[in-house]
Amino acid sequence: MDYQHIQVAVEDTIGRITLSRPERFNALSLELLQEAIDALGVVSADPAVKVIIIDGDGRAFSVGHDLNEMIDRERAFFDELFTTCTVMMEKIQGIPQPVIAQVHGMAAAAGCQLVAACDLVVASEDSRFGTTGLKVGLFCSTPMVPLSRAIGRKRALEMLLTGDTITAEKAADWGLVNRVVPVEELGAATLELAHQIAHYSPEVVGLGKAAFYRQVEMPQAAAYELTKDVIAENATIADGQEGMKAFLDKRQPVWTGSVDS
Repeated sequence: MDYQHIQVAVEDTIGRITLSRPERFNALSLELLQEAIDALGVVSADPAVKVIIIDGDGRAFSVGHDLNEMIDRERAFFDELFTTCTVMMEKIQGIPQPVIAQVHGMAAAAGCQLVAACDLVVASEDSRFGTTGLKVGLFCSTPMVPLSRAIGRKRALEMLLTGDTITAEKAADWGLVNRVVPVEELGAATLELAHQIAHYSPEVVGLGKAAFYRQVEMPQAAAYELTKDVIAENATIADGQEGMKAFLDKRQPVWTGSVDS
């Protein structure tokens, strides 16, 4: 697919999807969302890719939906837009590779939703986060889904009901961001985290990621029922056995499993 609104690259074991509408501060138009869904499918299907990074071109990560395409439209357009956006957010958590958001500048509304939907987040010190929809007459209903799961009810409601933005430091304190680094270190810090994860068995990582999202909203007893089966399966696969043997033999493991095993 010839992408118009994103850039896609794979280097070694790391895939990268860059939101590339800098003149619109990477607003998430319907076409961009469709391209991102396709790119996530293509990159995650590459057996060499163990981690995916999502970043933004220009001065911002993403300011959310493109208001320019949302004026004087019929209900059918909005149904398609928000359904497509939801598919993209769920795709991020549904693929086996961990997805890291590399955030600089503003991440607002659906841009903040994208941050919250990613598995991990590295942010520069200048970045800010907000569910600012109220300022334009739109409650951030879909962004609140991953946001409330990331930072909890009271903090999510404060962001949703005030429309205020928060700093990277506060976002880290609240649990929306994993690491905050100086602007000039953002790319290197994100790659360092990506390569740390890529060092491990992609089959085991993918198995664990899928189990995490399945169990996280379950009651404790149901979560244990699920995860005891997952870890038993994990212990029987080749990479599970290899990892334990390598530890006991005091050597580096040789992984043979893949993301689609």
